[in-house]
Amino acid sequence: MVKSNRKASFSWPIDKVWECVTDLSNQTWRSDLGRFEKIDDNHFIEYTQNGIQTNFKVKKVDLHKRWELEFENKNLQGTWLGRFDYKDGQTVLDFTEDVTVKNILLTPFAWFYLKKQQKQYFLDLEKVLQTR
Repeated sequence: MVKSNRKASFSWPIDKVWECVTDLSNQTWRSDLGRFEKIDDNHFIEYTQNGIQTNFKVKKVDLHKRWELEFENKNLQGTWLGRFDYKDGQTVLDFTEDVTVKNILLTPFAWFYLKKQQKQYFLDLEKVLQTR
């Protein structure tokens, strides 16, 4: 199993950050995605720029505090946990992914891939928050 964690602080209210992250009707702000498809309030599909499809299922929602997901694609399966907190005028996000790599040959690269994805996600989030 590969685990990746990233934390970041944002100068916006927690409700605004929460809405942006969890809004399954609008994920166009994410530069890592080629396409995003909402199935229902608990299921969605992300497609990378290369067309790799990842299926997500929402497992737990604790408004403005916690958002838990399960995901799977042809290469990976695992969980994603987003923790939200508000301290000293900042919304603090703490995102953790626990991933099982399906192809053992990809295992050495998985951690780097997850770190890159998390970094880009936070950069994109910062940009979209500035426009909302």
